[in-house]
Amino acid sequence: MKHRARRILRGTASCVLMLATLWAVAAAAPADSLEQARSMSTERFLQLALLRFERGDMLCGELTLPTQLALYVTPLLLPADEETAPAADERRETAPAAEDASAVPSEPPEAPARDKPQSAPPLVTGADNGVRATTLRPSDPSGYLIYENVFVNNASSAALDPEDLSFDFAAKLTDDAPQVLIVHTHGCEAYTMPPGEEYEASDDHRTLDEGYNVVRVGDEIARVLEAAGIGVLHDRTLHDYPGYSGAYNRSLETVERYRAEYPSIVYVLDVHRDAVTDESGEHYKLLCAEEPAAAQLEFVVGSDGGGLEHPNWRDNLRLACAVQSTLLADYPTLMRPIIVRNSRYNQQVTTGSLLVEVGTAGNSLAEALAAARLFAQGFAKTLKS
Repeated sequence: MKHRARRILRGTASCVLMLATLWAVAAAAPADSLEQARSMSTERFLQLALLRFERGDMLCGELTLPTQLALYVTPLLLPADEETAPAADERRETAPAAEDASAVPSEPPEAPARDKPQSAPPLVTGADNGVRATTLRPSDPSGYLIYENVFVNNASSAALDPEDLSFDFAAKLTDDAPQVLIVHTHGCEAYTMPPGEEYEASDDHRTLDEGYNVVRVGDEIARVLEAAGIGVLHDRTLHDYPGYSGAYNRSLETVERYRAEYPSIVYVLDVHRDAVTDESGEHYKLLCAEEPAAAQLEFVVGSDGGGLEHPNWRDNLRLACAVQSTLLADYPTLMRPIIVRNSRYNQQVTTGSLLVEVGTAGNSLAEALAAARLFAQGFAKTLKS
């Protein structure tokens, strides 16, 4: 009788746990029914919502408040630094899909120091790609630190004062070359092309074709900087292929290898693209109001807020502020507010490191390239001034 009672008790407990789990799924998703909640959990927009949450949008429409609160106590995602941080609130980032760890190379493929595109660049017409457009700009100064014309969103746990935002950055140009290294931790990130200019996708808004992903954007930045007399190395390695997980570790190895070979490197630009969606998961393109053919950009600055050693992170922030101020003087809406994060994003390597988000998945490649040219011009002007 005792054994039978235990079996009944265990079965009852299992049923209660199952019902509680189903209730939690329904409560934590923007669904009208359990069936809708189940189907929504597999849709692309929820993955994008998680990415937006990790980027700092604490009130993104895709995730309800219970879901966002649950994410703070649920170890779902991988740390951007991919190191174990002592701080419990270390920010994390999602991977699009699980990968076989044995398939991820322990070291990134070797890349020539000044690698050129392997094929002719694709036709970029600037035609409308059909994605809705908007311009993001701060409408309320509350919640930001402001220094002159620069807005900074401190989404990290690190302390930050307005005087930390001065334009007196430590990384200076030298007479030696090269001075700038361009890398792509997530090189497969791509854009939305107009009809007739589509690429072969490897995943949602991602491609291995370097003529269409952010590697092409890096080519444009390198071209403008070299025309301005600044020596550039552009590493074209797709550090997020074949596995997304571990991309920051692999790009760090690349940066350290270049720095060892070329001690003259002062600045490291990690070029990405962002993703912005509405409550239904539809993508938006972000455009500069003064130059509607150009996408908006954003600087992401890593800190020691996650507990990892990064003593000079404010030097990177001052560089970002100086470049942002230069760009905003000519194009007041080209740049979104700078965001400071707990993760380091490999920026501990130099005091001249910037993570540059060029447009969003909804932007076209032509809009991203136009933004890249404006950024590179302002970056060169800042360094030379």
